[in-house]
Amino acid sequence: MKTPFFSIIIPIHNSCNFLNNCIDSIIAQNFKDYEILLINDGSTDKSGEICNHYCLLYDNIYVYHKKNGGVSSARNLGLEKAKGKWIWFVDSDDTVEPDYCEK
Repeated sequence: MKTPFFSIIIPIHNSCNFLNNCIDSIIAQNFKDYEILLINDGSTDKSGEICNHYCLLYDNIYVYHKKNGGVSSARNLGLEKAKGKWIWFVDSDDTVEPDYCEK
């Protein structure tokens, strides 16, 4: 398997109201050489289900469910799992422009 250029790590905790917009904005990137790591940090809303849905749809999206430990522990798990040459952190309530990776 080819090493992705970016590993995009998204720590998630009870973000179901924003999560689809966040992930969709990354999927819409013009630059496609990336993996997305969705780190569900003990969400009690529908965030975990949303993560699982995207993981089933896309080969470059991975989901990890963990007990709540805070954003730093979620990011650290993402760093352990990342395979990309570069790391990019995105918060689950963020959206990015389609040319963000290129810039």
